[in-house]
Amino acid sequence: METIIRTPYPAEIDTIFEMMRRFAAFEDLTEYMTADPAELRAAVFGENAFVEALIAVCGDVPAGYAIFYPHFSSFRGESGYYLEDIYIDEAFRGSGVGKALLRAIARLGRERGFTRIDFQVSASNSNAISFYRSLGAVANEDERHFKFSDAAFEMLAQ
Repeated sequence: METIIRTPYPAEIDTIFEMMRRFAAFEDLTEYMTADPAELRAAVFGENAFVEALIAVCGDVPAGYAIFYPHFSSFRGESGYYLEDIYIDEAFRGSGVGKALLRAIARLGRERGFTRIDFQVSASNSNAISFYRSLGAVANEDERHFKFSDAAFEMLAQ
């Protein structure tokens, strides 16, 4: 069955959001998923949208999605995409859908003059780590993900 990778229609945001729920459950992060479909729709299609999304469809079945946005590596002087999410439905894992999504993101980036895709992977997701490494991805084991959010963000913003 042919896999089509394309930009989702606004009405498909609900479908992507349901896949996001499955992704959160897979990563045991459901308690941290506080977004709703309206927020995702605004991020991808709203007036100040800066997030891009792709959906993978096999026949008429949604098989996966990716959410990404532009970023810049100051030390290297390189522009690229930050891959926030990539999820393949369990029924389609190992069928080439993940590679097709990554290739589509890389091609979009190349069209914009980008030279990289950055992302994080849970240390417990050994299958994903092996998959990314098989495609040539490298990990910087010295970096740790930090964030300012909630009260810490508000305190900084005052």
